[in-house]
Amino acid sequence: MTEMSDQVRGVIFVLLALLILFAWQHFYKPPVQPPQPKPAESAQTTQQAQAPVTAPQSARKTGKAAAGTAASSIPVIEASEEKTVVVESPLYHVELSNRGGVVRSWKLRKYFDDQKPPRELDLVNADVAQELGWPLSVLLLDPQQETLANSSLYQVTAAADRLDAPATITFHWSNGHLDITKKLNFTDSYEMSIETAVTFDGQPVTGSAIAWRGGFGDKAVYRAALLINVFYKLNGKLELLPLKKLGVPNNQIQPLLQPGPLEFTGLEDQFFTAAFMPDSADLSLALWHWTQFHHITGGDKPESEQVAEMAAGSPVPQPLRMRVYVGPKDVTLLSKEKPPLDELVQFGWTGIIAKPLFEVLKWIYKYVPNYGWSIVILTLVINGLMFPLKMKSWRSMQKMQKVGPEIKQIQERYKKYSMTDPRKKKMNEEVMAIYSREGINPMGSCLPMLFQMPIWWALWRVLNGAIELRHAPWIGWVHDLSAMDPYYILPISMTITMYLMTKTTPQTTVDPTQQKMMAFMPLFMFFIFYKLSSGLNLYMFTSNLVGIGQQWYLNRTEPLPSRSKFKKKTEPA
Repeated sequence: MTEMSDQVRGVIFVLLALLILFAWQHFYKPPVQPPQPKPAESAQTTQQAQAPVTAPQSARKTGKAAAGTAASSIPVIEASEEKTVVVESPLYHVELSNRGGVVRSWKLRKYFDDQKPPRELDLVNADVAQELGWPLSVLLLDPQQETLANSSLYQVTAAADRLDAPATITFHWSNGHLDITKKLNFTDSYEMSIETAVTFDGQPVTGSAIAWRGGFGDKAVYRAALLINVFYKLNGKLELLPLKKLGVPNNQIQPLLQPGPLEFTGLEDQFFTAAFMPDSADLSLALWHWTQFHHITGGDKPESEQVAEMAAGSPVPQPLRMRVYVGPKDVTLLSKEKPPLDELVQFGWTGIIAKPLFEVLKWIYKYVPNYGWSIVILTLVINGLMFPLKMKSWRSMQKMQKVGPEIKQIQERYKKYSMTDPRKKKMNEEVMAIYSREGINPMGSCLPMLFQMPIWWALWRVLNGAIELRHAPWIGWVHDLSAMDPYYILPISMTITMYLMTKTTPQTTVDPTQQKMMAFMPLFMFFIFYKLSSGLNLYMFTSNLVGIGQQWYLNRTEPLPSRSKFKKKTEPA
C-alpha cells in the first residue's frame, strides 16, 4: 500500500477543518444579547451594558447558564453616577467607591508614613491599583465578566456618605444576567466582615473570590517589595510565599490555586497584614497571583515594580462569607483573632528566647516610656546575667594567653611534619599536657560565646520585627528604631567600641595572621550591621560599652600574669 503524499494530507486536513467549522456554527449558536439600557443612562454605562455577555466557564461546562432563560426576570441594577463612601473609626479611615464596589484607600490612624510632614499610612498603593485593580474587587473565571464586574457602577445602600464604625455598607449591581452583591460590615476594631453573592441568570457562579489587588503595605519601607509575602495556613502549618515563589499568570490570566480548606490566608509586609479568615466551616481560601507593573512616576523612564496579589474564594458555588483583619502585626491583637494570627510575627527558631525577651522589653517600656532607653536597660540586664559566664571565659583566655608562647614553641618544633605524620600526635599530646597542667579547658573561651549567639539572634528578630519599634524614637537623630541609622552614627560607634573591646581582651592565639583577622573583625561587622535597625545597633553598642567596663574591672582585679620563661626543647627524633 502506497503512503499518502503531503499534498493529499493537506487537502484532507482542510476538508475536515471546514466540516468541523460548519458543524460548530450549526449546533453552537452565540448567546442572546442582553436588553438595551434605558435612554436615561450615561454613555459609558450604555457601552458596558451593550458588551457581549458570555457565561462563566463553570456555567458553560454544566449547561446551567442559558443566556435567554432568565433575562426577563432579573432586573438591571446600576447607579447613575460614581460616589465615594467613607468609614471612620479611631483606628482606620477607609474610602470605598461604588465603581466596582472596591476600596480606594485604607489608612491606619495610629501609624504614619515617612513623608514630611508625616501622613496617616495608606495600605493601598493607588498608583499601582489604578492599573491592576483595587482591594476587595471580584475575581471570576471569565475575564470579560470580571472586568465588567469591577468597572460598573454599583448601587450603594448606606446610612450616609460618611459613617462612623460600626457600620454596614451594601453594594449591588446587575446587568440582567450577572448579579453581584457585596455586604461589608465594619467594626470598631481592625477586623471587618464581607459577604459576597455572585450569580449568573440566577445560578451561583463557581470560582468567584474576593481579591486584594494593586499591592499592599508600606511602600516606603526599605526594599518593601522584597518584604511582601503571601501566606496561608493549612493543616496547622503556616506557609510564607515571597514574590519569587508566586509565579506569573498564564495567558488566560488565571491565578495559581491552593486548595483548602485553609485556616487563613492573606498578604503581609514587615509590619502590617491583610488576613482573610473563613466565617463558615466550608469556606476555602485559595487564590493568588502576581504581576509585573510598569508606570511612570515623575519621569520619562518607566518604572518596573513587582506586585503581590491574592484572592480568597470558595471551591463550591455559594455566597462567600469571611472576616478580614487589616492592620498592624501586633502580637497582642493578632493573638485575639479566631483563629489566632500571632504566628505572622516571625521569631524563627529563636522564638523560645525571643518571645520572653520581647515581653521583658515591653514590661520595661511601661516604666521607661522610650524604647531606646528600654533597649539600653534590657542590654544591661542581659550583660549582668551573663557576666559570670563572661568572667569564666575571660579567665580561660588569660590562661591561654599565659601559655601561648610555650605552645608556640611546641608548634614550631613540629611544623615541618605533615598532618598525617604520626609525630603530629606527639605534638597534640604535649599541648594537652600543658592545658592539663594549667587547668585550662580549650573550649572554655568559646562556650560563653556559643551561649550568647542564640540571644543575639533572638534580639535581632525582636528588634527588626516588632512593630512597637516602628517610628519609635530614641534621642536626637534616631527617630525610628526599626530603621537603619540615617547618619551611621550607631554602626560606627558599635564598630569602634568592638575594636576597643578586642584590644583589651586577652588573645587566645599568638599567631600573627589570626590576630590580624581578629583586628579586622569589627570592620567586617560594620558592613553587616550598618543597614540593620537602629535598635539592634543600639543594643550592640551598649553591649560593647558594658563589655569594655567589665574587662577593665577584670584587668584591675586580676591582671594578666607575667609570661614565664620556657626552656627550648630539642626536636624529637
